[in-house]
Amino acid sequence: MSRKVLITAKAHNYLKDRLEEKGFEVTYQPSISYEEAVAIIPEYVGMIVTTRIRVDKDMLDRAGQLQWIGRLGSGMELIDVPYAESKGVRCVSSPEGNCDAVGEQALGMLLCLMNNVLKSNLELRKGIWERDGNRGFELNGRTVGIIGFGNTGGAFARKLRGFDVNILAYDKYKTGFGNEYVKEATMAQLFAEADVVSIHLPLTAETQYIANTSFFNSFHKPVWFINAARGKLTDTADVITALERGTISGACLDVLENEKLGTYSAVEKEQLERLLQLPNVVLTPHIAGYSHEASIKMPRIVLEKLNIL
Repeated sequence: MSRKVLITAKAHNYLKDRLEEKGFEVTYQPSISYEEAVAIIPEYVGMIVTTRIRVDKDMLDRAGQLQWIGRLGSGMELIDVPYAESKGVRCVSSPEGNCDAVGEQALGMLLCLMNNVLKSNLELRKGIWERDGNRGFELNGRTVGIIGFGNTGGAFARKLRGFDVNILAYDKYKTGFGNEYVKEATMAQLFAEADVVSIHLPLTAETQYIANTSFFNSFHKPVWFINAARGKLTDTADVITALERGTISGACLDVLENEKLGTYSAVEKEQLERLLQLPNVVLTPHIAGYSHEASIKMPRIVLEKLNIL
C-alpha cells in the first residue's frame, strides 16, 4: 500500500514535516495543474487541497488508492464530497483554523471603510489634507447583521464584542446559537434593522449571487456591506450599481467573482477599475484567513481530524 501524499497548494512547512514524521512520502507541488494531478493521483493515498484544484468524479475514479482529502481552510465546493465518500474517501476541512483571521480581517476592513482610513491615506499620498471630507462614522451603537453563523460568522461576532454593537445573526440551517451578545434573527429583521451586513456562507447553487440588486434593495436603509467569504456570492455589477445609487453606504470585498486578473474580459477590467475608483470601497486580494498563524493552525486541524497527528 502506498504511503504517498500529494500537496497541491502552498502550505506551511509544518504540514510536510508532520506528514513525513508519520512515515508518509510527500509530493509538494503547489503549482500543479488539474491535468497533472489527474495523471499522478493513482499513486496517492492522501491529498491536500485549497481552492486551486477541482477534485471531481473523473479524478476520483482514477484515485484507486486514495483514502483521504484534507482541505486547508473552509469551503468544500471544489470537492465532490458525496462521490468521494461513496468511494470510501474521507474528506475533512479546517474552517476552525482560519476563522479568527477572517473575523479580524472583516472587522479591520469595516473600520477602515467607516473611518475613511484608506481613502484619506490615498489622498495624503497625493498631497491632499482633507479632514471634513473624511469625517468617519462610529460603529458604537449600530446593528450588525451576520448572514451565516458557522465558524467565520461566529468569529466575526466575537471580534465585535468590544464595540457595543447589536448583533443579529441569520443562518438558514442552524438555530440555538443565540447568546448574550448575538441574537438569532430572520432575514426580514436583518433587512429592517441592519446598519452593517456581512455574509459568511459557503458557495453553493443556493447561495451563488445572493448579494444582488434585490438583496441590496431589501434593506430599509443603506448598509455597509462585507464579503470575505466567496466572490461569487456577490454580483459585481449589482454591487457597483448599489454603490453608485447609494443603496449601500460602502463595500468591503476581500473576494471577487474572478480572482485571476490575467483572464479578465474587457467588462471585468472595467468593473474592477470602477471598484478601485470608488472612495467607499475597500478591496483586498483574498487575504482574509491567510494569516501566518492560520497557515499552521489549518494543517494541524486537518491532521488532527484525520487522526494523523
